[in-house]
Amino acid sequence: MSLVAIVDYGMGNLRSVAQAFQHVKLEQQTIQITSEASVIRDAERVVLPGQGAMPDCMKAIRESGLLDEVYRAAESKPLFGVCVGEQMLFEQSQEGPAECLKLFPGEVVKFDRAQTTDKGLKVPHMGWNRVHQAKPHPLWDGIDDGAWFYFVHSYFVQATDFSHVAGESVHGQRFTCAVARDNIFATQFHPEKSADDGLKLYSNFLRWNP
Repeated sequence: MSLVAIVDYGMGNLRSVAQAFQHVKLEQQTIQITSEASVIRDAERVVLPGQGAMPDCMKAIRESGLLDEVYRAAESKPLFGVCVGEQMLFEQSQEGPAECLKLFPGEVVKFDRAQTTDKGLKVPHMGWNRVHQAKPHPLWDGIDDGAWFYFVHSYFVQATDFSHVAGESVHGQRFTCAVARDNIFATQFHPEKSADDGLKLYSNFLRWNP
């Protein structure tokens, strides 16, 4: 059997993520929510969700005893970050502020009020938005450029290396909503809440061999 570990450090929408992966998994794959380092170590693929304030998420993952295994997974295993799980991959966040995992260069910033709320747009950004694919990637296979995905967030990543940007969206301002490098792919939006295209993205991840 091939194990897909969903990291449970106490801060994530774990059940809905697991249910989405369960829906599209291959017959030989097992989806497991886990707070055990040994399970993450044995997994073939790792999913890093996140939900809540960045300082709380970083405190929780440091205290969980899982941080070293997340770093090891990021070195070589297919790794999918979701929402705050994407933001955590960067160097630091304005929220708090807080230091993050420093796997990607760049920072997490809040929507510019002049570009959003002053134009009648709400923050948090909640709802469906088009995602424009910034570069070809195996995880975009079968998904139209400009497909709709579901967002819930007030902060977004600003990558300092544009080659890491895999997708962009617009909410008053253009912002990065997906990043990719080597064996890592991560999204600001929630594939598990994004109907067929979200399930297709997760399905592609389960079949991806970077």
